[in-house]
Amino acid sequence: MACVSNDDSSPNMEMALTLPNGCKLPLIGFGTYKVGKVPTSTSRPCGAGRDTKAVLADALKAGYRLIDCAEYYLNEKEIGEAIRESGIPRSELFVTSKVWNTTLYNGNAAVKAQVECSLKDLGLDFLDLYLVHWPVPGKHVDAYKALEDLMDAGKIRGIGVSNYTIEDYELLKQSMRYRPLVNQIEISPYVYRPKTIEYFQREGVVVQAYRTLHQGIGLDNPLFQALASKYNVSVSQILGRWCIQKGIVFIAKTERPDRMKMNLELFHFSLTPEESAKLDALTDDKTIEEFKAKYADCIVRDTPLQGDPSVIPRAYTLD
Repeated sequence: MACVSNDDSSPNMEMALTLPNGCKLPLIGFGTYKVGKVPTSTSRPCGAGRDTKAVLADALKAGYRLIDCAEYYLNEKEIGEAIRESGIPRSELFVTSKVWNTTLYNGNAAVKAQVECSLKDLGLDFLDLYLVHWPVPGKHVDAYKALEDLMDAGKIRGIGVSNYTIEDYELLKQSMRYRPLVNQIEISPYVYRPKTIEYFQREGVVVQAYRTLHQGIGLDNPLFQALASKYNVSVSQILGRWCIQKGIVFIAKTERPDRMKMNLELFHFSLTPEESAKLDALTDDKTIEEFKAKYADCIVRDTPLQGDPSVIPRAYTLD
């Protein structure tokens, strides 16, 4: 099991989880999706915004040490430049990347080649954590085995998964040699799946949250506003605090330096159990159905499996 400790090496004195492999995983990370570049197959096209390198430079300056990257995000080279120019010792950083569906579908050799590409682009000798981005049907277990080989070779220090359901993990368990350190999934008060979260935590897999701000939708909720006013913080701080009080790693993303700093300031207040329960209760059937549709789309996106309903799991745990 991961345990919480103070990480005094980081400028913001953030808390960290000590993983089974001894590495420290900060409880707050910086997400890089749609930072500077936007993937062509994204379900929500938007402008690219500020330059990747400038955003990452600001994030590192603000105190972020967990940087969440991915092949799909198309910006690892610029992230690597920002890391190199920051002067921050490698030992203070925790860098994650993920293998995308297209590469995963193409087999183990492609997966291993992509890890080498990410290392080159990021300018690193190893990755702290490497994830299977989505559980592509019929492919993700073999991809995970390729990552186990790379872990043996010292290219990555830890393996994880992303967007896995309980059933995806149960399938993986049948043949894995190393337990994943992390499962990164969508978590917000609007998409809160306690059965899934508690299952992975019991399995000793750290749960990491993305899209906690629900893409900005519904942030005017009166409950959010009331809690933000009570604690004199922002809504994003309320939602970040809600995550970390559950032992969930919070991946924040913003291009504004002032908000970067704000999203790190989560340790000076606590939500009451009653307040947390009220936030938990905001998930409804509509948002769970939206999650279900997204899962069905994303596990085959950018692969030849798109458009084949027979490969989509018929039943899996939604809560």
